[in-house]
Amino acid sequence: MIKLVIFDLDGTVCNTIDDLADATNYAMRTLGHPTYDVQAYKYFVGNGIPKLIYRALPEECRSEEEHAKAMKLMLDYYAVHFADKSVPYEGIPEMLKSLKDKGIHIAICTNKAHNMAMEIARKIFGGVFERVIGHTADRPLKPDPFSPSEIMKEFGAAPAETVFIGDSGVDMQTAVNTKTHSIGVTWGFRTVEELNENGAQHIADTPSDILDIINNL
Repeated sequence: MIKLVIFDLDGTVCNTIDDLADATNYAMRTLGHPTYDVQAYKYFVGNGIPKLIYRALPEECRSEEEHAKAMKLMLDYYAVHFADKSVPYEGIPEMLKSLKDKGIHIAICTNKAHNMAMEIARKIFGGVFERVIGHTADRPLKPDPFSPSEIMKEFGAAPAETVFIGDSGVDMQTAVNTKTHSIGVTWGFRTVEELNENGAQHIADTPSDILDIINNL
């Protein structure tokens, strides 16, 4: 029986790519660097904002000083505009309600900075998620099992009673490392091939597929 479902945030429950792209392009443009279309950002994200900025900077401009400047510009802009265009994916709110109605705990584990993850979850989803954990200086990024394991301990859920859901290879690796069930979603930022290559046990094409898969576990 499943007791706990842990979701990734960006690309899984919430489409945040436009706001991330706008904020990073603002930083690149301000510093005189090339900007990118939204599609490119689907491959820049997934490993935290410092890595996003590193990938967006031209190779010859990836000094510590330039990275720090770009980070500050991006974060200052994103702090104001993080929810201008970000919305839940269609069917996600209903799916989350169904899980809670079944008595299943739901949480978020993301590589986004913790304070920003908390703000997005609060603004877009209210208090539906019982726990939100993002990246802090004392927490390793996914796919390290540290943060999801902490959530599992908090809710008294064993790996066999937990499902980790995400849209990227990093998320599937996280599930492998925590020994939980895994569901890869196809509406996010990465491909089905990436999900399968990194150990996805199940693939969901719609949020209702998640409910079907969990009902069968």
